[in-house]
Amino acid sequence: MPWFEDIKIGTSSDLGSYTFTHEEIIAFGKKFDPQPFHVDPEAAAQTHFGGIIASGWHTCSIWMKLMIASRTGDTLEEEPDEDGRTPPRGGPSPGVLDIRWKQPVRPGDTISYHTEVVEKIDLKSRPHLGIVRNLNTGTNQNGETVITFLGQGLIERKTPFVSAQ
Repeated sequence: MPWFEDIKIGTSSDLGSYTFTHEEIIAFGKKFDPQPFHVDPEAAAQTHFGGIIASGWHTCSIWMKLMIASRTGDTLEEEPDEDGRTPPRGGPSPGVLDIRWKQPVRPGDTISYHTEVVEKIDLKSRPHLGIVRNLNTGTNQNGETVITFLGQGLIERKTPFVSAQ
């Protein structure tokens, strides 16, 4: 993970794709979001969705899985940087902003996830950290955006922030 100072606004990354199956949509729904249109095919057919759809939280969970994998690969260990410093720690997140589920995710849909750095915020209260905000999107195989949200993460700084005041 890069240091706060090294992260550039406009940097973007494709996080990968994921295909949602009928069985796992129902399993996730039963465990975490037991609404009829997530867990019961017959009841779901009678809703305005016309069939089973994935929970929005399921689409978020897959984004998180792919985001972490894109940052760490298969390991959480990172090598020291060019100055010999231990790599910065990322997180936790102070929260997600403006989440929107724009289209339903149906069994067989493949969602491709993307992230772009859109803002960096200096923190007077925690000068050793900064907040990085990313616009995150998920797009289905038809090019339709199914989810958007603004993610935030606390990222360590190389040097503490000093206010201009």
